Amino acid sequence: MFGEVTIAKSHPYSKAVNKFQISPRMQQLMTYCGQLDCYEKSNEVLKEMLQIEVSETQIYRVTDFYGKAVEGQVNEKANLAAVKKDEVMYAEVDGSMILTREEGWTEVKVGRIFKSGDCIHAEGKPGWISNSQYVSHLGDHKIFTGVMDDILDKYGRLDHRLMFISDGAAWIKKWIEDAFPHAVSILDYYHVCEHLHEFSGGVFSDKAREKLWTDKQKEWLLKGKTDTVIRNIKRIGEGSKKAQDLINYYTTNKSRMNYPEYQKIGCGIIGSGAIESAHRTLVQKRMKQSGQRWSCHGAQNMLNLRVVRKNNDWNRIIELTKTKISAAA
Repeated sequence: MFGEVTIAKSHPYSKAVNKFQISPRMQQLMTYCGQLDCYEKSNEVLKEMLQIEVSETQIYRVTDFYGKAVEGQVNEKANLAAVKKDEVMYAEVDGSMILTREEGWTEVKVGRIFKSGDCIHAEGKPGWISNSQYVSHLGDHKIFTGVMDDILDKYGRLDHRLMFISDGAAWIKKWIEDAFPHAVSILDYYHVCEHLHEFSGGVFSDKAREKLWTDKQKEWLLKGKTDTVIRNIKRIGEGSKKAQDLINYYTTNKSRMNYPEYQKIGCGIIGSGAIESAHRTLVQKRMKQSGQRWSCHGAQNMLNLRVVRKNNDWNRIIELTKTKISAAA
């Protein structure tokens, strides 16, 4: 160990990088830690690993700066390999809420794109997806869908080999119909079942009978017998508003509930497990910790960094720390 080393102000190491008097490598580490966990924990990790004391505020400033700086580069290219002729491309989209200072609870839109060839199923183990491309935007869905359009277009015209899985949100359904009319649009089976459970829970007082009835309807749904389930809902619903709401939901989305056919295509995925996982790992793990409340621009900057990391594209941040950026903090 050399102990403390003094460096002259004229030395290259003393020159500011993007107005931070911090070396590029240290800026990279601060940004990586800052997007990985809260700034207090980031400070703790850097001190433990490098024996360097860095304030939480400085970690925030550097992290937020590069989150903003990378904004124009997030998802500007297709990160996945070309789709083979025997593969299909899956696109899952959904929203979850984070707490902002300006608007209270605000929806973050998240998209996850992956190929059937990247879905790994090892015997006796849960399946997983080896490669994905992620998108995330806080606020207006039109900006989010515009980014999704650009990315999906980069993979070429896939028509029926492009498969969307989503819930019944009207904006998602309309976007898919308008932008990708030849794609396969699947209503998430697990959302379908959630609505069914909510209805049956208010009808049956006997939980054993409720389970028997609901399980049977879920079997019919998996067999593509949506009309049978609708008739059964009418029979026990006695014209209630909850029954009619569920019937309307199934009727509106009937064309997206052909589950026997969907299970024959690609990996046979009919549920939203991939996007639920994306919400947990991309958004919630970092941005819904106890007591957290974000500015809208700060939240988007953090989402940019989280997406870059999840897309295995961290070299973009490394290059930015070596580049003079005019909009420096």
